Amino acid sequence: MSQVQSAFKYSKEHEWVEVLDEGRVRIGITHFAQEQLGDIVFVELPEEGAVVKADESMGTVESVKAVSDIYAPVSGEVVEVNRELEEGPETINSDAYGAGWMVIVKLSNPEELDALMTAEQYEAFSKEEE
Repeated sequence: MSQVQSAFKYSKEHEWVEVLDEGRVRIGITHFAQEQLGDIVFVELPEEGAVVKADESMGTVESVKAVSDIYAPVSGEVVEVNRELEEGPETINSDAYGAGWMVIVKLSNPEELDALMTAEQYEAFSKEEE
């Protein structure tokens, strides 16, 4: 699987954003992030109906190495949570851009998407982080 999905947007905190339709996005952590974390053993995600704000913590991911915050790359209301991750958090390691998605958010400020990096920008950014 590719390290970066070309159609997605990316944050400096290593979250990806997939635009689903007018006003809704799917969010997860990047392949780079899960690689840095190592084996993921637990994920704490916000509840449906929770309001998240860009650049603020919306949950945590725990690996054998550390516990890390998951930062909301955009603001809005959580309309769906990937409950499969409660029983199988390791899915993030095996399929970060697919079945390892975390939440779907109804955007409150769609312009925030413009502040995120393109795939090319994120690829360059993550190479600097190595």
